[in-house]
Amino acid sequence: MTSDLRNRKATLRTRLRAARRTADPVPLSAEVLSVVAAFDVVPGQTVCAYLAIGGEPGSLEMIDTLRSGGLRVLLPIVVGDAPLNWALYDGGLRPGPYGLREPAGEPLGASAIAAAALVLVPALAVDHQGVRLGKGGGHYDRSLPMATGALVALVRDDEFVPALPAEPHDVRMNGVLTPGAGVIRLPL
Repeated sequence: MTSDLRNRKATLRTRLRAARRTADPVPLSAEVLSVVAAFDVVPGQTVCAYLAIGGEPGSLEMIDTLRSGGLRVLLPIVVGDAPLNWALYDGGLRPGPYGLREPAGEPLGASAIAAAALVLVPALAVDHQGVRLGKGGGHYDRSLPMATGALVALVRDDEFVPALPAEPHDVRMNGVLTPGAGVIRLPL
């Protein structure tokens, strides 16, 4: 990655994180069902999701909505600089690294993401071509290439933007969910 691209991404991350610190929560509890319907996910199938932190769109209620719809929900477990590990969310959580909460279930391995019909992906921003700007840790960058299901980023309305800096390794999103616009399939 060039230093110019690295600087552009860092500047964007700083601005977006600052905006989230003062923003109202975006639970997406009911809206998540529109993603399930849009990508033809049916009860019994697996959805990889995440527990929102630090102003991220999403909520524990969103996760529980998926479970109550008969979906098998996997949540990530951060393990160093490796791809994310995944475990079944059965309602139990435990403390994880970096102040995160993680599922209390048995880890299924990094490749468990491949079984998901839908992967809900945290993002600081997503553009109209499906380029996702993450937090910069690379955990999802290492994990998303293993996914075979639809990849949908969850962002605030103003975080869905026309263009973002992209790198060759960036895995493009198939859709985005915003509170105001709902589900949008990508690329536009």
